[in-house]
Amino acid sequence: MNADRLLAHYERIADAPDAIARLRRFILDLAVRGKLVPQDSSEEAAKGFRKPTDPAAPFELPGNWKWIEIGDQFDLLNGMAFKPTDWSKQGLRIVRIQNLNNPDAPFNFCNPEMARDRSLIDNGSFLISWSGTPGTSFGAFVWNRGPAVLNQHIFRCDFKTKAFIAAFLRLAINGRLDEMIAKAHGGVGLQHITKGRLEALLIPLPPLAEQHRIISKVVELTGLCDRLEVARAGREAARDRLAAASLARLNAPDPETFQPDARFALDALPTLTTRPDQIKALRQTILNLAVRGKLFEGTTAKAASVGDYRTLQNGYAFKSSWFSKEGVRLLRNANIGHGEIRWSDVVHLPADRLGEFERFQLSEGDIVLTLDRPFIVTGTKVAHVSADDLPSLLLQRVGRFVETSPGLDDEYLFLWINSPHFNNQIDPGRSNGVPHISSKQVETAEIFVPPLAEQHRIVAKVNALMALCDRLEAGLTAIAATRRQLLNALLADALAPAEDREMEAAE
Repeated sequence: MNADRLLAHYERIADAPDAIARLRRFILDLAVRGKLVPQDSSEEAAKGFRKPTDPAAPFELPGNWKWIEIGDQFDLLNGMAFKPTDWSKQGLRIVRIQNLNNPDAPFNFCNPEMARDRSLIDNGSFLISWSGTPGTSFGAFVWNRGPAVLNQHIFRCDFKTKAFIAAFLRLAINGRLDEMIAKAHGGVGLQHITKGRLEALLIPLPPLAEQHRIISKVVELTGLCDRLEVARAGREAARDRLAAASLARLNAPDPETFQPDARFALDALPTLTTRPDQIKALRQTILNLAVRGKLFEGTTAKAASVGDYRTLQNGYAFKSSWFSKEGVRLLRNANIGHGEIRWSDVVHLPADRLGEFERFQLSEGDIVLTLDRPFIVTGTKVAHVSADDLPSLLLQRVGRFVETSPGLDDEYLFLWINSPHFNNQIDPGRSNGVPHISSKQVETAEIFVPPLAEQHRIVAKVNALMALCDRLEAGLTAIAATRRQLLNALLADALAPAEDREMEAAE
């Protein structure tokens, strides 16, 4: 095992998205492969087990370990198939899979007299959940919460031998969890493993004394993982607080300190932003500053209603009986994503009817937005119409801006619609249970309008800053991928047999 190399590079991989979880898995892999603690050749695994029927060993074991089948160690007794009519408000607790995975999950209860003996458990009972959702439901557990009765899909595992201590056996089974799930079958999202397949699953059996040493080491290393996780959470929290404070000072600027605050934020945030959600917050802050005239020192912007410059034209309520399989496309709510139009699930109107609805025909450069809400988090579903989108007509519940007075640049208007300053002013109503906004709400919303030359300057600056955010986001993705690759390589190297590493070194 080349764990030294792993530890030497740990600082470089500690912030990989799943580094701690992978490290925990790595410890488990070492434990069940006989690589976590030194072996004592004088120790032997328990004797008396038959040779496994499955000759394909999943991995190589130390010479004094052996493979056995779960069925040679356990009698597997399934829980009871309780019905809701069997539940009561008090009595004997019924243990379901969620009670194994979540100590805070509530219990159902039953009359103790209806519980069969083979499904009763108490402290020290060994359990295996064998049905549910991969990644959350399957696994081995040692019960320690007093008398209870098992629900179905959980085996009570009665020991046949004294070859294992329960703590190591739990590791050994959970170390083969991927194979257990691979042997499971069932529908999408819900799977189960049959009793026969589980009984035939191979598990490693080390000498009893080594099992005790392994568990002591696992407890020690698990504690280290816990401390690393706390330390990582502390680093993340500190970065979050500093980033949030920097953004807050920009979103509620002090006129006397705004410019140094802005310089600090733009200089420091690339270092503080380590997750995509932080980049998203930075984008929203940039937009908010831009449309409030705070992106440049000395910007003068007057407060107005967007209706002073634009009206919002709603689409036409075309009848579904007019629709055809080809012709002129109708732009619907479902076609508008954040920043683009997606022509999927297209509805058409016969091309020969285009002239009847000329005032609803879209033009290149039009800004369109949905009047049905969901909006996406902090941004309206809004897009520009491109040449590729034409010809098309506007369907009801989609609006487009029509100029009524000069002085407002379309690109600046587009920034404003995407900004928190706009979204925070919109309180959607509901129609037949569906959230929606009205043209009047949009037209009466406040907008800060600087001179046109300043609007162009703001748009150019925002585009440059958004390009910076794109680079930051791409950099985060690349760094995460590099850390994950390095982690994979280090873990593979640490798990490789010693002779493989010696051959690589010789080459």
